[in-house]
Amino acid sequence: MEHLIMGGNHTQIEFILLGITDRPCAQTPLFVFFLMIYIVTLVGNVGIITLVRVSPSLHTPMYFFLTHFAFTDICYSTVISPRMLADLLSEDKTISFTACMMQFFTFAFFATVECHLLAMMAYDRHVAICQPLLYVTIISSRVCWQLVASSYLFAFLSAIIYTWCVFRGSFCGPNRIDHFFCDEFPVLKLVCSDTHSSEMIIFALFTINNVGTIVVILLSYISVLRTVLRMCSAQSRARAFHTSFHTCASHLMAVSIFFGSGFFIYLQPSSSHRSLDNVASVFYTMVTPMLNPFIYTLRNKEVKGALIKCVRRLFNQWQDTRLVSCRT
Repeated sequence: MEHLIMGGNHTQIEFILLGITDRPCAQTPLFVFFLMIYIVTLVGNVGIITLVRVSPSLHTPMYFFLTHFAFTDICYSTVISPRMLADLLSEDKTISFTACMMQFFTFAFFATVECHLLAMMAYDRHVAICQPLLYVTIISSRVCWQLVASSYLFAFLSAIIYTWCVFRGSFCGPNRIDHFFCDEFPVLKLVCSDTHSSEMIIFALFTINNVGTIVVILLSYISVLRTVLRMCSAQSRARAFHTSFHTCASHLMAVSIFFGSGFFIYLQPSSSHRSLDNVASVFYTMVTPMLNPFIYTLRNKEVKGALIKCVRRLFNQWQDTRLVSCRT
């Protein structure tokens, strides 16, 4: 078995990604399945970005955040999917130390950005429903750009610390990563030196990024609920509940899927991670980015309305072009 020895002056030898399955008969069907998921992810999220850009009715802070959310879905899915697809059809599943480290860094970066964007979208809904008269002032275009830029900056710094904690140790044992990408716990299992301090730093940073954003989301929606319940008339409360449901339901669903699968993986003790985590990781890294465009399209009246208008406009343009070509 090939071993990796790493210290102060070290030679970087390749890791081996064991992947999702070692059964040859299952690899081709899985390749087709995950390729379709990846294609749908790209088409769906690019479609969301395009729809928001071409629809004036969606030029609001909520959908500004949504375009960045779709962009991060594309990026962190792309960090994982092409490599996994290639490994399913290849006998050579090696990955260099540098490539492994960069894959982990970029995945941690975009996943952290997504956490912060979900919190920003919840805050946007809180201001829109609880302080509608001040909404344009509080959530201005400048503030939106500042919030997004700060999320990218904080995610970049967090990803550097995550990566340093995971890859700073001495690798002197087996070089086989029991996973389909370079994730935190499978890599830490290969470290020969003590990883307790690294795990504590990772846990603290995870708490700040993930649990912190969850708290912001919960407080935002608690405030929304209190504002609705304090309305005087039953008719006003019913109308507010109806509006809140259509504007917040898609966001709440995306939050539940993203954080639910993430917490299942990363809040377990490192000793309890088993092969079931591969399934959860597939859902977290590939299925969730695919589902988000459908969630925001099917559960959101404004997006559905903009999509219908866009399709009608394209259809009318096609009809006009066809009539002109027929006359000529």
